[in-house]
Amino acid sequence: MTTIMYGISNCDTIKKAKKHLENNNVDYQFHDYRKQGLDLALLTELEALFGWEAMVNKRGTTYRQLSDEQKQQLDKELAMTLMLESPALIKRPILRTDKHHLIGFKAAEYDAIFA
Repeated sequence: MTTIMYGISNCDTIKKAKKHLENNNVDYQFHDYRKQGLDLALLTELEALFGWEAMVNKRGTTYRQLSDEQKQQLDKELAMTLMLESPALIKRPILRTDKHHLIGFKAAEYDAIFA
């Protein structure tokens, strides 16, 4: 099974998710948006799986730094543009396997997939 985790390496939630996978001997690849980049093709693919609303991390610093106008006008087009410009705006981690797609980290959900 191919497993890819998308995110930013210095994120605490990413660190927890990586540790969980490693402790359970799950082989995975990590795609760091800052190091390996994020292009429109990948973002479009992820948006098709989750929807842009689920992908926007409204609890993060990047979202809080958006202007009130940007927050009020947030739609798919603007969200996609902002996520491309600032991948830290994307909720983390995104985990993809051959059959499963998850956004965010919950140990029980990971356990259900890799049990």
